[in-house]
Amino acid sequence: MVPSMSRKGDCWDNAVMERFFGTLKSEWTNARRYVTRREAIDDIAHFIEWEYNAGRGHTSLDDQTPIERELAAAA
Repeated sequence: MVPSMSRKGDCWDNAVMERFFGTLKSEWTNARRYVTRREAIDDIAHFIEWEYNAGRGHTSLDDQTPIERELAAAA
């Protein structure tokens, strides 16, 4: 997994993704051990869809979840 396209220590140019990957690694994958690549893909997809997009408000979105923000924009 490549957490950033920037050089080490240059997180300000990609702060949102740096925050996402930090959360993914510290809260989700840190204590897990995957037997297969498919298991890792499925587990990380679950994190993104259900834990991150549906259940967590983001300060960059005025504390709305990404799904709430999409629904508000579509209305």
